[in-house]
Amino acid sequence: MPLVSLNPATGRILKRHRDHTPAQIDSALAQVHAGHLGWRELALSDRARHLLALARTLREQRESLAALITAEVGKTLVMSRLEVEKCADCCDFYAKHAARFLKPERPFGAPRDARVVFEPVGVILAIMPWNYPLWQFFRAAAPALMAGNTLLLKHASNVSGCALAIGKLFGDAGLPSGLVRAILAAPEALPPLIADDRVRAITLTGSTEAGRRVAALAGAALKPCVLELGGSDPYIVLADADLDHAAEICAKARLVNGGQSCIGAKRFVVVESVLPAFTGKFLARLSARRMGPPADATSDFGPLARADLRAELHVQVQKSIRLGARLLLGGRLPKGRGFYYPATVLADVRPGMPAYDEELFGPVAAIISATGEDDALRIANDTPYGLGAAVFTRDRRRGEALARERLDAGMVFVNDFVRSDLTLPFGGVKRSGFGRELGVFGLRAFVNVKTIRVS
Repeated sequence: MPLVSLNPATGRILKRHRDHTPAQIDSALAQVHAGHLGWRELALSDRARHLLALARTLREQRESLAALITAEVGKTLVMSRLEVEKCADCCDFYAKHAARFLKPERPFGAPRDARVVFEPVGVILAIMPWNYPLWQFFRAAAPALMAGNTLLLKHASNVSGCALAIGKLFGDAGLPSGLVRAILAAPEALPPLIADDRVRAITLTGSTEAGRRVAALAGAALKPCVLELGGSDPYIVLADADLDHAAEICAKARLVNGGQSCIGAKRFVVVESVLPAFTGKFLARLSARRMGPPADATSDFGPLARADLRAELHVQVQKSIRLGARLLLGGRLPKGRGFYYPATVLADVRPGMPAYDEELFGPVAAIISATGEDDALRIANDTPYGLGAAVFTRDRRRGEALARERLDAGMVFVNDFVRSDLTLPFGGVKRSGFGRELGVFGLRAFVNVKTIRVS
C-alpha cells in the first residue's frame, strides 16, 4: 500500500512511498537490536562524541531538511529552520550533560555500601507524529541514545520523506550502524512490534486515542511507555494582567506551527472585567498575522498539514457557531489550492461546544468568559486534558502560587507561552498522557534503575 506525501500548500503529490514488508521491518528491528548490544558497551564520552557529530550534520543539512519539513508539513520555512536547529541543540545538550544525569548515586539515607546505577533498557519503538517531524523524534532520541538505547522509528505516513531523512542522517554523521532505523508502515504493523521481545519500551507522541491503543498493547506486553498526547491548553487572563502583553503572547501562542501544536494555546479564559479590552487587543494582533505560502518569508503561518485535518477543524468551528458561539474573525474556507485555514476567533464559547470540549488543532481561538479568578481556574481545569496552561497577572508571586497549587497540568507558565525546554521535563496529566521527556527525567525515562550493594 503506498504512503503518499502531499504538499499542503498546493495539494499536489510530492512522492509515493511503498510500505516496508514484514521481512524488511523485521530486518530493521534486528539491526537496531544488534546495534544496541554494541552501543551500550561504549563509554559515555564516545557516545557523546557521536552525538556531537550528529548535531554538526544537522546544522550542515539545515536548509535541505527545513525545505523537506516545509514541503511535507506546510509550516513556514523560518519555523522549519528553527526546528532543525533545536534538534541539533538537543544533541549537543545531552552529549555534554548526560554523564552528570547518569552518574551512579547513593540515595539519601541509603546504606553506605549501596549504589543506584542507570542502565539502558534496549530497543525503543518511537511512534512519532507529523507536526514536528524532526523535533518530536530527536527530543526522545538524543537522551535515549546517550543512555545506551537504540530506536526503531515508525513515523506518520504523511512525513515519510522526513522519516527516511532521519535514518540517513545517522549514516551521514558517521555514527555506528544500527542506532536508528526508520520503517514505513501502516498502524497495523505496530501490535506485533510492541509484542516483540526485542522491543523493550515504547514512546509515542500523538492523539489521545492512539495513546490508549498503544498503552493497552504495551500493558499487555508489560513494557514501559511514555505517552505525550493531546491538549486543550487554557490561557487565563486575570483582571490585573498587562493586557497588551497578554494579547501579544496569546496571539503568538495560538499560531505556533499554524495552531498545530499539542501545547499550543487553545482556550482563552478571560475574567469578564477585562474581557472587552483583551478581546479587542487579541483580535487586532491575530488580524495582523499573514497566512500565506510557507516558503514566503513574509508569511506568519501556512496551511494545515492535510485536507482531512482542515475539514475536521471546520466542522468543529461550524458546530460551535450553531450552538451559540459568536464568530469574531475568520471561520471561512478560503478558495484555491492548498489546505489553508484562516486565523479564527470564537467568543461566547460554553460547555457542549466543540470549541470548549475538544482539542482544536489549527489556528482557532476559543474565548471563554469567567466571573473572576476562582471561576477562571474552574474553567481552565474543566477539561479531560492536562498538558500545559498559562496565567497572566502582574502579581508574579500570585501567579506562581496558582500555577503550583490550582492548575491541573504538566507545565504551567506565568506571563509567557508554554513551550519545551531541553533542561525541563515535558509531559502532561489526565488524557494528555504520562511519563516525561527532556531534562534528567526524560533521560531516565528509559533506563533500568538498578540497585547494587557490595559488602
